[in-house]
Amino acid sequence: MATKLSDSERNTLLSPILEKGWSMVEGRDAIYKEFIFKDFNQSWGFMSRVALKAEKMDHHPEWFNVYNKVQITLATHDCSGLSTRDVTLASFIESIL
Repeated sequence: MATKLSDSERNTLLSPILEKGWSMVEGRDAIYKEFIFKDFNQSWGFMSRVALKAEKMDHHPEWFNVYNKVQITLATHDCSGLSTRDVTLASFIESIL
């Protein structure tokens, strides 16, 4: 079972993610980022790559897509907050851009 990030893990692991444009969700222990692509085809391809990784991790994002915009929120429901799984998935997402 996943555990919430400790204060030291938050300082160490979240900083690089936040520097890449992710933000903390107000009123919730989660991170969020919006991605804009050239068109629907690019946004769908991006979502497909994320979906394959998420399935392998058994860790699925909350997301919303309209045409070229993809909004992603990451949190771990098992621990009701952020875990290393969220950081890992956010890092993967950044690596495929």
